Amino acid sequence: MPRPTTVHICSACGHSSARWHGRCPGCQAWNTLVEERAPAARARSPRGRAGAGVGAARKPVRLADVNTAQLPRLATGIGELDRVLGGGLVPGSLVLLGGSPGIGKSTLTNMALGNLAAAGRRTLYVSGEESAAQIRLRAERLAPTAGGGGALAVPVLAETDLETVLATLEAERPEVCVIDSVQTLHDSELSGAPGSVGQVREVAGRIMQVAKAAGIAVMLVGHVTKEGALAGPRVLEHLVDCVLQFEGERERTYRTLRALKNRFGSTNEAGVFEMRQSGLVEVLDASARFVAEATGKPGSVVLAAMEGTRPLLVEVQALVSPSELVPPRRIVNGLDRNRLALVLAVLARHASIGVGSADVFVNVVGGVRVEEPGADLAIALAVASAARGVALRGAGGAGPVACFGELGLTGELRSTAHPDRRLSEAAKFGLLDVVSPQTAPTLRAALRAALATEAPGRAAA
Repeated sequence: MPRPTTVHICSACGHSSARWHGRCPGCQAWNTLVEERAPAARARSPRGRAGAGVGAARKPVRLADVNTAQLPRLATGIGELDRVLGGGLVPGSLVLLGGSPGIGKSTLTNMALGNLAAAGRRTLYVSGEESAAQIRLRAERLAPTAGGGGALAVPVLAETDLETVLATLEAERPEVCVIDSVQTLHDSELSGAPGSVGQVREVAGRIMQVAKAAGIAVMLVGHVTKEGALAGPRVLEHLVDCVLQFEGERERTYRTLRALKNRFGSTNEAGVFEMRQSGLVEVLDASARFVAEATGKPGSVVLAAMEGTRPLLVEVQALVSPSELVPPRRIVNGLDRNRLALVLAVLARHASIGVGSADVFVNVVGGVRVEEPGADLAIALAVASAARGVALRGAGGAGPVACFGELGLTGELRSTAHPDRRLSEAAKFGLLDVVSPQTAPTLRAALRAALATEAPGRAAA
């Protein structure tokens, strides 16, 4: 009987089966068996005999004796992208770019390839979702911003068969290749549909082998689930060298690029873009626009946040309204909903500002998402200002007010990273009255400093 070419592996427990089951025989989980290529048979040899094993022992090498080749990075011509990558694309690396549909992933990769092509680099764009005509229409729109028309010089391959794509990579040997998207490619030897766990794992693994052998920098565009996580097996993120997340709301113009994993650089960097008719435009000073739009009215405060190593001033707004619902609503945009619950509890316990019977809405203006604990104080001040109906005081008694700080469960303010950069960014835009852990050790002290009607006796630290 011929050996089967595929097996079914449980993604939960790793149980192997020759045929598919709706329920895993090993862990009893439903719909977890995925089809994969069967491992090649290896000749067995008796143990204990010298040199009889399949693999021979090798002598380890000290790290001090390892020779490292200094490979020049490939600059994409997009400063924000290059900074997030750590200086550019590394030859032979795999970069996974994920984001919601319509966020601008194809636009960003087309612009990068256009700039590289204009600089004389060999490029290739592989698309499994669009035809060559559709790609040209986008390239014509991006031509003025992508290397002065370099987007139209990028070779295009509209193909979904993995063998054809790999053969083209070995024949053309581009320096940079974009595959849009990895979920659309399929291996004909696997019966699973494109995008299934087995297909994505096999496709990514074989592309990695070709990229490492030929020194091709490959950017894989990936789909995301409805929860915002990268679709496909988790092993895909472990397999690649860099994972980039493109965030933002399609209804708004701002986009944020973050590095979730980077073997050749830091994961603390972030890039800010603005989507326009001609493509993505780098935002070098987003703080200026956000501060100019800050209202300074009750419920408004400016947060001195950090996007990686770069300070960013954003406006945080809150609205507290009486509610007839039980429980009342807690709506958050741009912040973690769990952090809001924590801040509201601390406000009620240590500042006597209870909003348990009111709806609370908190929003970061501009569609920016802040994921750092330094936003706790901004949430607290905005909610307190909205609940009291009193605007926060700025320098000279006028707003807006800038702030940052992490809120402890006992009502104290804890320090955050890079306070000097936050203060310098606020001072650059004339925000001299900054409430921070350095000026207010507790939440009560911060409320006393920012709220004009706060009684000194009641707000004593």
